[in-house]
Order: sequence, then structure tokens, then C-alpha cells
Amino acid sequence: MRMNKPVVLITGASSGIGLACADYLSETGCNVYRASRTPMSTSHPASVHMDVTDDDSVNACVRQIAEKEGRIDVIVNCAGYGLAGSVEDTAIEEMKAQFETNLFGTIRVCQAVLPLMRRQQAGLIVNISSIGGLISLPFQGIYSAGKFALEGAMEALRMEVSRFGVRVVLIEPGDLNTPFTTHRRKAVKSGESTVYRESFEKALRVMERDEANGSSPLAIAHLVGRIINKRSPSCRYVTGSLYERAAIILRALLPCKFYERILMKHYQ
Repeated sequence: MRMNKPVVLITGASSGIGLACADYLSETGCNVYRASRTPMSTSHPASVHMDVTDDDSVNACVRQIAEKEGRIDVIVNCAGYGLAGSVEDTAIEEMKAQFETNLFGTIRVCQAVLPLMRRQQAGLIVNISSIGGLISLPFQGIYSAGKFALEGAMEALRMEVSRFGVRVVLIEPGDLNTPFTTHRRKAVKSGESTVYRESFEKALRVMERDEANGSSPLAIAHLVGRIINKRSPSCRYVTGSLYERAAIILRALLPCKFYERILMKHYQ
């Protein structure tokens, strides 16, 4: 992996963490392919179309890069979106759509690139998870469920592919100031609910405030750059404020009811 110009494929590269990673890694000398479902500006070099919810689209994109470059050294899975609403108000179809992108989309990309990485006997898969994949948050239950599932799948994958020289890493960011906030979808029934509306709107305002005051996604890009150059990267990298990182520790130490009171107070 310590090569002059590793070939890097980044999904969800049109905005947010994906865009920050693509720009930064390009500047540091990586040969970056920017994958996105939506068309990107022509000023972005090496832009490729990929819909992570479609097998044919993913396979065609990976095949296109492999045929041109002969290898893919790094995958950075950033594609995903937020979904807010109570579990009761979120329709099953909305849950399926969330999982299709955030969970199955990531796994689909891994499955497409792994045969190539196994033949290379080398590769790095970096998955953008979330602190919400370690602790569940009110009115983000389905989003957290998808990230919890991603954590489990990638932990297993890491052990399965290590003997082929493929490394798997999870990055768990806290709040970031990105378009993720404005792109967040709300469960359709959340606007109709008389049971949860007041609590949901208060919690949503807190989410949006915390994200607006969050770090720049460039911090994640710098971290990805360091991981690429590590011989033996860790399984997980947690980023975020002191409060966010403390919440993970408190969840393990405190009785459930006391820990939940802290979270509920924060989200009003």
C-alpha cells in the first residue's frame, strides 16, 4: 500500500465527507475516482457514475476502473443519508430504503471489489460509519440500526479477508458540518404524528444545531490519508467532541436508565 500513487475509489463523492476525502487525497498524490449517483461538476476529474443500490451499476463502475488501472488499492465508502423520525412513525419501506443505501450499498461495493483485492493480495476498505453506530439516538433509531448492522458486518469482514492482505477499517464520526443535515430525510408520518411531533421537533433542532457546530469533514479526510499510510490500521477510529466520545464510555459504565436520562436531557 505504500506506493507512489494508490488507486482510490470513493463513493458518495459529490458532497460532504466523500467530497472532502476526494479533494484531499487527490492533493496528496492519490489517483482518485469520485463515484456518485448524481452528476458531478466537470471540474472534478475522474468522476464515475455509481448507484450503490444497483448491482449492475456498482459492478460496471468497479470493472471500468479495474480495466483502466489494473488495480484498486483503496475503497472509501461514504455513500449514505440520514433518516429521522420515531420508530413507530417510520414506514417499513422507508426503513428498507435507508438500509439499501447505508448498509447494503456499502456491502455491495465491498463484494464488487474484493475479488480484485484478493488477487492483488492487498487492499484497504475504509467505511464511514457513525458514533450513531455505537450508541442509538432518539428519533434516529433506523439510521442507528443500519450503522449498528454495518459495524457488525465489517467487523466480521475484517477477520475473513485479513489472510488475503486486505484491511478493513471503520471510521465513526460525531457531528460534522456537512450537507448531510440538509439532505436528511424525515419519515413521512413524522409530520402527521400528534404523539411524537413536539418531542421529535425539539430533538431535530438539537441534531441540526450540533451538526452546524460540528467539525469540518476535512478532519475525516486527513484521518483517511493517515490510515492509507498505516501498515496495520486499527479496526475502528472514533472522532467527535469530548461529549460524544464520553457518551460511548458512559453507555458501557452507567445503568441503562441513567445513561438514557443523559441523552434524553440533551435532546430535550
